[in-house]
Amino acid sequence: MTAGAASWLPLSSGERSVAIEVLVHGPLSRTELARRLDLSAGSLTRLTKPLIESGLLVEVPEAGTSVEVRQGRPSQPLGIVAESRSFLGFKITEDMVYGVVTTLRSDIVARHDRPLTTHDPARVADLLAEMTGELARVHPRIAGVGIGVGGLVQDRVVVGESPYLHWREVPLAELVEERTGLPVVVENDVAAFVEAETWFGAGRGLDRFVVLTIGAGIGYGLVLGGRRVPNAEEDRGFGRHWIVNPYGPLTLDGERGSAVSLLTIPNIRYQVQAATGRDHTYEEILALAAAGESMPARVIDEAARALGTLVAQIANFAMPQKILLAGEGVGLMDVAGKTVDDTIRAHRHPLAAPIGLETKVSDFHDWARGAAVLAIQVLVLGAGEV
Repeated sequence: MTAGAASWLPLSSGERSVAIEVLVHGPLSRTELARRLDLSAGSLTRLTKPLIESGLLVEVPEAGTSVEVRQGRPSQPLGIVAESRSFLGFKITEDMVYGVVTTLRSDIVARHDRPLTTHDPARVADLLAEMTGELARVHPRIAGVGIGVGGLVQDRVVVGESPYLHWREVPLAELVEERTGLPVVVENDVAAFVEAETWFGAGRGLDRFVVLTIGAGIGYGLVLGGRRVPNAEEDRGFGRHWIVNPYGPLTLDGERGSAVSLLTIPNIRYQVQAATGRDHTYEEILALAAAGESMPARVIDEAARALGTLVAQIANFAMPQKILLAGEGVGLMDVAGKTVDDTIRAHRHPLAAPIGLETKVSDFHDWARGAAVLAIQVLVLGAGEV
């Protein structure tokens, strides 16, 4: 960890609360900050003083306020200099590593991708170290590294199991820390994405929030009380046993008629190929369905009904304020969004409140950004508090 980053830690619980509130919701006036945290003015001053002295918090000039006036007004809003530190986030897939550099507020300022030609853990760590070095030459104030992996991750340091990489018990954080000298945190990629959307994205400020991702697999994240609820299935393949239609297709992955069988990109491609004898990309299948070609249209219609059923069931039981639908497969909504909406209504009480369904077209850089947010959390919160 860099000296500047280390000077921020350890934070007391009170300092941590202040730092997080400003990081996620700032800039905030001292009055508003004290109200949000239920603190007296004196307590807030005591907590913010070391944060200002360490450089984590700064006074932010209000619009139209000159520097001269600002210097004489200690009551000005407190904010964070987003560019004061940079963070790296990596998303590892079966054949690529996607990398991003973010600010302290998780804004992506650079992207850097490399092919993954081996799954040997040491060589993967070598590649991550090379990418870190290349990015650090342009962005020298790197404070931490986050890595997102599909699979089971233990204690945010060890990849317990990753079916995509064929790994078991790989101490990835340690391997990368040895090569970079930077603090490293590893997490399941869906969990990382949910954390990013909770802190800085669609779920910011919400008490009950759900993320549902569709793509190579299906991911699910539930946020209650503003905190992600750990879920064993998010690490082992959500939806393989969630039967949406017991008479649905039998595919290579997932139980018959499961959410995975009906909704994931590989299984949609498999269904079309099995029926037509021709292999198509997901984008081609969507285009064929939109053009009215019978078999692609039938498969996409079944997928849309499955998605609508899934969203309705989540809303019925979790009662979230918002559901974010994201991932490489959300193009389904462009072609069959009406079917999804009709299915949702059919599976909800007529008087039920409308679902706040938000769609986000995301790529692997968004997943890498989620991993960077993990590093931001560790830096601000301390590893033991995340």
